[in-house]
Parts: sequence; C-alpha cells; structure tokens
Amino acid sequence: MTTIKTTYLGDLSTENIHLQSGSKIITDAPTDNRGKGEGFSPTDLLATALGNCIMTIMGIKAMDNGIDLVGTDLEITKIMANDPRRVSEVIMEFNFPKKGYSEEDKRLIESVAGTSPVPLSVHPELKQTVRFNW
Repeated sequence: MTTIKTTYLGDLSTENIHLQSGSKIITDAPTDNRGKGEGFSPTDLLATALGNCIMTIMGIKAMDNGIDLVGTDLEITKIMANDPRRVSEVIMEFNFPKKGYSEEDKRLIESVAGTSPVPLSVHPELKQTVRFNW
C-alpha cells in the first residue's frame, strides 16, 4: 500500500501527502542548489527524519519507564559534502528540561539513541553526532 503521494509543482518544489493522515509537506531545493529555500529540502527532511526517529524511540523508552520528556527540544545541524553532493554529517543536540532526571533515567534514554529505524537505515558513512544536554 502506498504511504506517500508526491507531486512535482515545478520550480524544484514538490508536494507530499501522507495518505493515512492527509498531512502535507512542501519541499524546495536549497538556495545553494538552484532552489528558493522556501521549504524543507529533501536533505533537510533526511536530517529531520534522523533526529525525529531518535526522539521518538527515546519517547517510547521514556513512556515504558515513567520518565517525562515533555518539553525536550532538538537542534539539528545538517552538514553537506560535495563530490558527490550528499549529507556528510547530522549533528543532533537534545536539550532536556530541568526535571531532576536520575542517572539511571539518563542512561536509559541515551542507550536507545542509535537503535531506531532511521539511524540504522542510512548509509554507514553518514556521521551521526548525538549530544545530550541534561
């Protein structure tokens, strides 16, 4: 069953519809690659998927262990390389709210960071840098 329907809008933009929910994402090529930078680029979405997949698996671990991660934010930095043009590194910096997490809570949450589907699916040469700010 199809998951996403994508339509090319012209001018290096696409509209993507998640068929189950109807949610839409518009992409645009980045300004350094002939785009207008008016939306997420495909490589932005790759970096976003990587960070959000890690956040989701941490959320599952937190739910299973009664740990409150509400308010945690994530800053994602995508670093591009050339020849061939590709994402060479994604830096993900997790900033946890001041909720008095125990050392065991921190260990549990940090232990699942690389175990979710997207980190395990991307090319092994993609450097994944994960930082935890408790």
